[in-house]
Amino acid sequence: MNQPVIPNTVPNSAEIFLGRQPILDGKRQTIAYELLYRSKDDASEAEIEDDLSATSAVIVNTVSQFGLERVIGKRDGFINVSASFLMSQTVELLPPERFVLEILEDVPVNAQILLRCQDLKDKGFRFALDGFCCRAEHDPILPLIDFVKIDLSVTPVEQVPSIIAFIRKVSKAKVIAEKVEEESVFMQCKEFGCDAFQGFFFAKPAVLKGKKPQPHQMSLMRIMGMLLGDADLHELEPPFKNNPSLTIGLLRLVNSVGVSGGRQKIESIRQAMVVLGQKQLLRWVQLLLYATPDGQVDNPLLLQVASRARLMELLAKKIETYQPNFSDQAFMVGMLSLADVVMQCSLEEVFQEIGLSEELQQAILEHEGTFGQLLHLAKVVEAGDFDAAEQEISKLGISSDDLLEIQLETMSWSNDLGKEA
Repeated sequence: MNQPVIPNTVPNSAEIFLGRQPILDGKRQTIAYELLYRSKDDASEAEIEDDLSATSAVIVNTVSQFGLERVIGKRDGFINVSASFLMSQTVELLPPERFVLEILEDVPVNAQILLRCQDLKDKGFRFALDGFCCRAEHDPILPLIDFVKIDLSVTPVEQVPSIIAFIRKVSKAKVIAEKVEEESVFMQCKEFGCDAFQGFFFAKPAVLKGKKPQPHQMSLMRIMGMLLGDADLHELEPPFKNNPSLTIGLLRLVNSVGVSGGRQKIESIRQAMVVLGQKQLLRWVQLLLYATPDGQVDNPLLLQVASRARLMELLAKKIETYQPNFSDQAFMVGMLSLADVVMQCSLEEVFQEIGLSEELQQAILEHEGTFGQLLHLAKVVEAGDFDAAEQEISKLGISSDDLLEIQLETMSWSNDLGKEA
């Protein structure tokens, strides 16, 4: 086969929507991201050539212009491939050690596709089979498949054990349960033997009546309230000194992203207060709420909420407003929008404890006002609902190009959260 020809990057008229969703292992650690994308110029009746062009443009930009480190960090990337893209030379631009080619349900498993997959397999590529449901036409390709995805939005969870049993007989592929939206479904699929999971089950509120927040969480809420009330340095130090695990956790979190610009490593709460200032200290205290008590930050809930908050902050900076601290407040809305999940109590109880303003409360609870619009936009981007995202950015006066650049900056920032300085 001839060497692949690198296509032109996205033309000015083709605006790209990009998203990513985490794929987790049984320990709830993020092991990969599925990249979701759509060209704004794509129509539902688009020709095959348009599909190939849009996919190729995203691939080239991800590898070259965007940069893998910004988009997926050190993790693998799953990317949907159509028959036309699979047969094209462009697919070989991807580094096989970093990407998994996810074959869509409508790709015909014919002799030509099988030969092409074997050729790519020999070059080191891995494959996932999307929406698997034991169709006979998939039998010939299963020996080449590394991951099989079971879509729980169309496959009843009760059928998962029989599907897994079939896969184990004919393939060494790992099984990924996707569209896992509830904790109970995650636990079922894990018990059935699924190897990985995709969905937002980890971010669904599990409010338990009568369950109280943990002591370190109560301390964090009190510190947040003090910071919102502009407490001075002498008032802020004691809560940390009385709880060493909070101090260690905050220092690990702050140093993980090189807050001091790499010039110095922050080694005490007092130093953090001086270097960061109260606004930035509040930000890291909010993030610490989602970390484990010892400051471990590489968990999907923290990465999701951090990405949401950062996205909202950067979008807020694009909006013309005379409201003071507008972007800081947008960040806070994003951070607190999932506080009920980690605190296991209602958002109203969290807000009462820290003294959050009525405007920000209503933004989170009812999506009211501009902060509410930003929160809704962040949520639909997370879900890969690009039609809704397009409507929201139009209301906010933000271009899709701006959204894409902000997403890339957000992805890079959140990828860095798990890195120790």
